[in-house]
Amino acid sequence: MRSRLLPNPALTVLLTTLWMLLNNTLNLGHLVLGIFLGWVIPLLVRGFLVDIPRVRSPLKLCAFSLKVCYDIAVANVSVARLVLGPRDRLQPAFIEVPMAIEDPFVLTVLTTIISLTPGTVSASLRADHKVLLIHALDAPDMDALAAEVKSRYETPLLEIFECSRT
Repeated sequence: MRSRLLPNPALTVLLTTLWMLLNNTLNLGHLVLGIFLGWVIPLLVRGFLVDIPRVRSPLKLCAFSLKVCYDIAVANVSVARLVLGPRDRLQPAFIEVPMAIEDPFVLTVLTTIISLTPGTVSASLRADHKVLLIHALDAPDMDALAAEVKSRYETPLLEIFECSRT
């Protein structure tokens, strides 16, 4: 239910709720101001917002989120060992990973996951969105890392969201 006057109802509700939580009050004046901000901000930024594709499988999304949190925790320990150990063991590399994801939102999710996982960062994405460049702190086998990104993150995202070719 989008319109020109209410471009993103969910964002309006979220911003209003956040405003009320930040002020820690149920004062009518703050509620009115929260609704106003929740209405105006989406109007001002509507050109910058991308459409979020429909989630095909909410349970898979929950399981995937837990897997990503686990990967981040494990990568923190691994990077700490690498950084505190001898530097000659590190094998940094740039890896090009071909992308099957076409949707800008899902690509953003993937690049965010890669950058949030310690030891890797999304360096760039080609203009045609077909190849993602990743920098890895330690990549003794670049092909294995590219395959892991595709199987561990890209494939589940393609299954979770209704947006990209499968």
